[in-house]
Amino acid sequence: MQLVVARIGRAHGIKGEVTVEVRTDEPELRLAPGAVLATDPASTGPLTIATGRVHSGRLLLRFEGVGDRSAAEALRNTLLIAEIDPEELPEGEDEYYDHQLMDLDVVTEDGTEVGRITEISHLPSQDLFIVERPDGSEVMIPFVEEIVTEIDLEEQRAVIAPLRA
Repeated sequence: MQLVVARIGRAHGIKGEVTVEVRTDEPELRLAPGAVLATDPASTGPLTIATGRVHSGRLLLRFEGVGDRSAAEALRNTLLIAEIDPEELPEGEDEYYDHQLMDLDVVTEDGTEVGRITEISHLPSQDLFIVERPDGSEVMIPFVEEIVTEIDLEEQRAVIAPLRA
C-alpha cells in the first residue's frame, strides 16, 4: 500500500535542498536519510533522501542526484510516497492513516447518519474530513477530539458530536 508522506515545496539555497510539507506523523521514520520514495508524478522519481534537517521550524531535504537550486526547483509540488504494509498501524493509540479513515460511515453520538468520508484534507492547523451526505451535499468536519469522539475501524464508522446548524 502506498502512503503520501510529504509534498515538496520550494528550493532552499543553492545546493539542492527543498522545503517539505510533511503529511505523516512519523517523519523521522518515513523521511530519514536513505529512504527511497516513489513520487507523483512518477516521472520524477523514485527519490532517495540524502540529508534532512530542520531549519526555522521547516523540514529541509536533499535528494541523491539533486545538486543545485534549479534541479531542486524542478521537484516543486511533487508528492513523496512511501510503500507501507497495509497491516501496519501508526505508533500512537489515536493515530490513523488516511486509508483507514476513507469511506468510514459518519454518525452522531445518537446514531443519526451524517454521511461517508470521501476525502481527508490536511491543513496547517488541523485535518478535515470531507463527508458526503446522503443527499449528495458535502460537509467538512474538523478531525479534533471535541468533535470526532470515536473512530471504530471494526465497525467502519466515525462517531461525532451532534452537528449544529
